[in-house]
Amino acid sequence: MKLYYTPGACSLAPHIVAEEAGLKYDLVKVDLGTHKTESGVDYYSINPRGYVPALVLDGGATVTEVGSLIEYLSDQNPSAGLMPAVGSLDRVQTRSWIVFIATEIHKTFAPLFSPKTPAEMRETLIARLQTRFKELDERLATQDWIMGAHFSVVDAYAFTILNWSNFIKLDLSDYSHLVSYMARVAARPAVHAAMKAEGLVQ
Repeated sequence: MKLYYTPGACSLAPHIVAEEAGLKYDLVKVDLGTHKTESGVDYYSINPRGYVPALVLDGGATVTEVGSLIEYLSDQNPSAGLMPAVGSLDRVQTRSWIVFIATEIHKTFAPLFSPKTPAEMRETLIARLQTRFKELDERLATQDWIMGAHFSVVDAYAFTILNWSNFIKLDLSDYSHLVSYMARVAARPAVHAAMKAEGLVQ
């Protein structure tokens, strides 16, 4: 299978999950400015929506959207323990957190990358993010990972999006538990491998 990505984008989340699950995959880098892959293929022919990630399976099917990809990839190796069993309450709660990150953090961060976002709107978005940072910080005060005792797909997604704070110079130092959490995730071998492959770390 092929994972289409842009360095540091939300595609890092399924990249981390694929590494954590020990899956075999090929990486295809996408330039979101030109919407071309490194080999010059029109990315719109892969994903008509034009954004990453996209996962093209060996049979030719294409899957998009972070939440769907991290769940699908985790299910390819259930023994990795990245996603609870189908039908369990734990799985529902995990999905709930995936949706929370997607709608309350991911989508709030996104406009901050655009120079066209007005200053007043930026302040509103940052204030909203800070509310979510506080919630996560309090949750992580008593447990190592967002879902409890074990690293999960939620952590792969949360880390990916929270890492964007480095790109837009958003200070997280007021959230000590969150800062420690980010360091804890980054130290995982699979996470480091994914980031290294994307050129984000040495």
